[in-house]
Amino acid sequence: MEKEYLPSKIELYVQKYWKKNKTFEVKEDLKKEKYYCLPMLPYPSGKLHMGHVRNYTISDVIARYQRMLGKNVLQPMGWDAFGLPAEDASIKNNTTPSSWTKKNIKYMKKQLQSLGFSYDWSREITTCNPEYFHWEQWFFTELYKKKLVYKKNSLVNWCVYDKTVLANEQVIDGCCWRCQNKITIKKIPQWFIKIRNYAESLYQDLKKLTCWPENVKNMQRNWIGRIKGFQITLKIFNTSEKLKAFTNRLDLIMGVTYVSISTCHKLSLNLSKNNKIIKKFIKENECVSPEELKKVKYTGINTNIFVLHPITEKKIPIWISNITLKEYGTNAVLSIPGHNENDWNFAIKNNLKIKYVVLNPDNQELNSYTSFIDIKGILVNSKEFNGLNFQESTKKIKKILYQKKILKEKIHYKLQDWCVSRQRYWGTPIPMAKLRNGKIIAIPKNQLPVVLPKIRKNIDSSLKPISSNSKWAQIFINNKSATRETDTFDTFMESSWYYVRYTCPNFNTGMVDLISSKYWLPVDQYIGGIEHAIMHLMYFRFYHKLLRDFKLVDFDEPVKKLLCQGMVLSEAFYEIDSNCQKNWFHSSSILITRNSKGEIVKSYTKEGKELVYAGMIKMSKSKNNGIEPELIIQRYGADTIRLFIMFAAPVESSLEWKESGVKGIYRFLKKLWTLIFNYIHVQKTHKETNINILNYQQSELQYQLHKTIAKVSDDIGRRQTFNTAISAIMELVNKLIKASMKDEQDKSIMRESLICIIKMLYPFIPHFCFFVWNYFDENISIENQKWPVFKEDILLKKYSIIIAQINGKTRCTIKVSNNLTKEEIFLYVQNEPKIKKYLNNINIKKIIYIPNKIINFVI
Repeated sequence: MEKEYLPSKIELYVQKYWKKNKTFEVKEDLKKEKYYCLPMLPYPSGKLHMGHVRNYTISDVIARYQRMLGKNVLQPMGWDAFGLPAEDASIKNNTTPSSWTKKNIKYMKKQLQSLGFSYDWSREITTCNPEYFHWEQWFFTELYKKKLVYKKNSLVNWCVYDKTVLANEQVIDGCCWRCQNKITIKKIPQWFIKIRNYAESLYQDLKKLTCWPENVKNMQRNWIGRIKGFQITLKIFNTSEKLKAFTNRLDLIMGVTYVSISTCHKLSLNLSKNNKIIKKFIKENECVSPEELKKVKYTGINTNIFVLHPITEKKIPIWISNITLKEYGTNAVLSIPGHNENDWNFAIKNNLKIKYVVLNPDNQELNSYTSFIDIKGILVNSKEFNGLNFQESTKKIKKILYQKKILKEKIHYKLQDWCVSRQRYWGTPIPMAKLRNGKIIAIPKNQLPVVLPKIRKNIDSSLKPISSNSKWAQIFINNKSATRETDTFDTFMESSWYYVRYTCPNFNTGMVDLISSKYWLPVDQYIGGIEHAIMHLMYFRFYHKLLRDFKLVDFDEPVKKLLCQGMVLSEAFYEIDSNCQKNWFHSSSILITRNSKGEIVKSYTKEGKELVYAGMIKMSKSKNNGIEPELIIQRYGADTIRLFIMFAAPVESSLEWKESGVKGIYRFLKKLWTLIFNYIHVQKTHKETNINILNYQQSELQYQLHKTIAKVSDDIGRRQTFNTAISAIMELVNKLIKASMKDEQDKSIMRESLICIIKMLYPFIPHFCFFVWNYFDENISIENQKWPVFKEDILLKKYSIIIAQINGKTRCTIKVSNNLTKEEIFLYVQNEPKIKKYLNNINIKKIIYIPNKIINFVI
């Protein structure tokens, strides 16, 4: 063992060993408990960023820890390879999306391997390979047969910049989730999967996800938007026609003053045929983005048609409103402006009647247009229902409406069917076609996979790459001429089932190998960013339920435990140019002045121009504040970056990147290396620790060791507080550095402690631990070692080390049995020779005692 810690030399050696021996390849083994640890697969953008490194380090620590517990651990890796960025990048770089993607994968795979992640590379998946998307296309055709997919002309979110459709989940504050440009609304033919059919299951099964973060489950509940209420059939005045309207507050029915219908309601569309004003209103509000809608919210138009109140049979006006959600419920709601915010705002803006039917909290009736009151209380202004509370009034009104046969209990959802069509080249071709007679059919199984047409370099980005008139699109199916679908799938399709394919990546006779998937699924631990809480994780869960219903997987949910890591933050600096635009500078290219606390006082360019410090913000290319992992690995080694990432912050919190912190971790590793080196060169032979002959210091050190093992095991296994686990190990290392190695028992405890520390640090710094382990056990590799187990009898300390003081001044430390009473301890300490000489013939005024820690004699 060399005296100096040289990570570059060690890490390359260890990585070659792992690759040569295929250390992390696994197969199904019914004799061992399985553990499926899965990090979210990356998009091959070209280079890893620190967000990737954090995600994959967390996953690798968990996987290695579970492997040391004796489990059969699967940790695979692959590439979410389709997508718009690759298409755009290929245009800018005068190449093809395929070439660009393959080049990036090769580079990023090398980066991942340099960080020492324990992946089973034999299961590597690339979603743009036909061997993968073949089965995705097949499954889509099966869904089509079951009428779970359909095509229709639909109002969609359209990104003008990217020239493609966005699902509702991909629109953030009226902007494209990828390019941040404003979206518009347009109507085009699109393919949809019926996720609404699974809305109730997606909602209810969240209760089964007991090991998922509560905030993620709440975000999914809110997006599903489940509302339980009632559908009431109303008579339209002076006609035989009826209108169905929804409410979730039956108790407030006497407060209904108007009915609001959407612009796409059947009645709205019928009226627009003969009413130019209504037709114009519908047209103006039909293709308005959610962001634009906020600016013109609460506008409406009176239809001059009335329905009859279901209790009083008085006339109630019908209004077409731009706030009544399209394709949601019945597209018609009973509006109660006295007790609903949207209804109240609409009524105020359009000068409609407001009626209050609930007593406000201070028992005073509301009779002015001051505000709405959204509470469940005692009814007023409600005739025969006056004085009833929420439960009583709901029960009574429900009974009356049931008797009239105009009431149905209904559950509605905000969740819309999943639009999976994208108008771009670089994606999985949708396996559908249209015959000459207009009939839509699925591509037959024997003609799958449908692969993309080959293209030349430098596609014109203003044109749709696949034309319906192209040679590729014109095909024959069963001797009939047909035209292929030229849209491609939303890339969330590929990332919704990859976890299943990892269990059988080379299975070529079907989508899923039922034996392999049954062994490995569900995923035991899934790791990814909180930003995927709605889109990816919603589709992920939905796709699993589809697979389950086709008998391809067992279980209702794909993942048992979810961990969402926080962002990685870094210092950012910018200047405002002459066009009032921010130009961002990397910290390595500027001069920075800090105060004694390390806080930034001033930052300026090398030319002397002062810059604005934007603070610690998320690392991104656009802010030019990213840190290249390769540079850190070259300076400090992969183990240093891994340990820093796991130590610097709790995994769910944001991590502030500070190179000073990285340097601190590097110093710790050098200190540990030196400790091990010194031990190895002192200890030629070793003996087992004899706990019966340990002195005070040896007994205490052994206690601290087993206390650390217990804490680290709990922190990693149950609590997943990896930073506190590392902190506890560091504290133990510092104690060992101060410990003596004079006799055989000292050396024995040192050996036992170092062996346990190496094992506990192995998930975090595997190269370091693999290398030094050979000096403790040449026969069995650390990969085959078990996690250390603490001894309960040692933790149940028989003795305590008490500091003995005279008038607050420490005179000695004494080993005292924990079986003694307080009075017996006082007497035992007083008879200790080093204390006794101070107390002979002296009056003790007071004894201050802190149990098991300090005893102070005041004389």
